[in-house]
Amino acid sequence: MLKYQIVIDDLRQAIKNGTYPAYSQLPSVSKLCEQYDVSKITINKALGELEAQGLISRRRGSGSFVKKVETSSAAPDTNDISGQMTGFLAEHQARGESVRTDVYDFSVVRPPHHVAEALDVDDDSFTYHVCRVRCANEKPRVIEYTYMPIDVVTDLKLKNAQTSIYSFIEKDLGLKIASAHRIIRAVMPSAEERKRLNVPEGEPLLEVEQVGYLDDGRPFEYSVSRHVHDYEFHSISTK
Repeated sequence: MLKYQIVIDDLRQAIKNGTYPAYSQLPSVSKLCEQYDVSKITINKALGELEAQGLISRRRGSGSFVKKVETSSAAPDTNDISGQMTGFLAEHQARGESVRTDVYDFSVVRPPHHVAEALDVDDDSFTYHVCRVRCANEKPRVIEYTYMPIDVVTDLKLKNAQTSIYSFIEKDLGLKIASAHRIIRAVMPSAEERKRLNVPEGEPLLEVEQVGYLDDGRPFEYSVSRHVHDYEFHSISTK
């Protein structure tokens, strides 16, 4: 077995059994080199693979942190880890398209239990809840249902939900969005969703269940977005 694979397997097991719990910092690269008697190249290759698998988050100058990733109770069609966190607004404006957001709910609520687990908060904690439809060139493309912890994404306003929440998080709060764990499946829309997205009865939607993470490993978002069937789904592009 290759040396870097041994490191990957050992660290993965240590994360799984709680030796390195969620949000904890892994030993430095130099200490891991000593621990496994390998080169920095080998350690960096192993850490890069663990990051690609969604198990850790690496911060330049700060080290590597263990992420908390929950497994959905629903059977997924696709399981994907991605660091491409392009926002809907930025993506479509880059294509020269106009963007409009219709917000149907902006409130502070206690999240459902499965959402609280995904966000690693108590059931009696408070989160923002946002329901909105994103339109490109006046065509409804996606409906989103989003929860964000109020103690992580602080001072979120309706005006941010009407434009770009991701931009607010990074530019106003100074936080760094790093990656997400997502599950993709096909679903049938509700009557309300058909109306809001202007889709005919019997036409399925592409549902993306997502938990987003900051670069320190903290989950900052749980969302379910439902996209019209002809939407060009290039990346995680809902915020």
